[in-house]
Amino acid sequence: MTSLSEEQIAFQDVINRAIVETSPVERAQKLDAAKTFDAELYRVLGELGVLGLGVAEEDGGSGGTNIEQVVALRALANRATSMAVFCVVQFLVTRLLKDNATAEQKRAFLAPLAAGRQKASFCLTEAGGGTDILRAMKTTARADGGDYVINGAKMWISGATTSDFYVVLARTAPGKTDGVSMFLVPSRAAGITAREIDTFAINGYDTCQVFFDDVRVPAANLIGTEGRGFRQVLATLNSERINAAAVAIGIAQGAMEVAADYARERQAFGKSLAELQAVQHKLANVATTVELAWTFLLATAVRDDNGEPVDVASSMAKLAASNAAKLSADVGMEILASAAFDTASPMQRYYRDHRLYSFAPLNDEMCRNLIAERYFGFGRGF
Repeated sequence: MTSLSEEQIAFQDVINRAIVETSPVERAQKLDAAKTFDAELYRVLGELGVLGLGVAEEDGGSGGTNIEQVVALRALANRATSMAVFCVVQFLVTRLLKDNATAEQKRAFLAPLAAGRQKASFCLTEAGGGTDILRAMKTTARADGGDYVINGAKMWISGATTSDFYVVLARTAPGKTDGVSMFLVPSRAAGITAREIDTFAINGYDTCQVFFDDVRVPAANLIGTEGRGFRQVLATLNSERINAAAVAIGIAQGAMEVAADYARERQAFGKSLAELQAVQHKLANVATTVELAWTFLLATAVRDDNGEPVDVASSMAKLAASNAAKLSADVGMEILASAAFDTASPMQRYYRDHRLYSFAPLNDEMCRNLIAERYFGFGRGF
């Protein structure tokens, strides 16, 4: 029930095999329990060109479109949820650099990132705000000779302790939307401290607070135009929501498959759970919700590739995917019951990890606000 081409289906099969061979369930569970990044799967994804999807070959990437990205993300989230989240950040940063970096910046930062030789973090959110980041942003960057000097702190930053460089949003002038600029900042620059936060989900990918204390970066590390950094980020938000939706759907499918396999094997009242109508109906509802979300997501990704407006559609896709993941994880926990509490089972991981996409990269309530405002023409509700 997809509209994938033969080539895209073949690509999907290659990724699925690579994930199964490199990071089977037992290994994924051990890494999750140890809160350890899957370096071997990362290496394999680099060799397959997954990390460079969406980046032109002349810039060090492997080409491809939104469709290849969502196919890869869904496959990863189905089995290796933390790596799928890593790749959402990867694709966000590569798109920002692809669209806004200079030729020299692409050689120095984009090419090694797309090839899997370096990792990057996206530093936008601060402790005082989430969706209302512009109001909350206190991090500043002031010009000083041939440098910018950055001061402030970022919160909930993925991968900051293991990244080679950051893309940092900071205020270079007063204002709301304008006045924010975007910088390439080496993670080991003097004045940077990254501190990991102990989170209960997405355990294979660190979440951090990052402090900037008089951090100097050359003016050549400004991405795009001074004062236009947040607008440059806004141009990538539709693709980020599309990619987040793909991960949520992958989690939903993973939980659904584990639940269905368990229902086939588990005996109760002289028959398998899969023969009980109540269980059948629950899984039928999950399957319908997941397939509808996936079909709509694919259509939205194609529209985005074609340059059509997808601000509403990407919000709908992300909301539908988030709902599918919630339903699937809940049903999976109900069907497995006490077996889902076993940390050897991936069900408890799906149940924890899917929650990220109820509030990231845009929470479900703000997705609904955007849909109501732009689809129906209602007044702003916040």
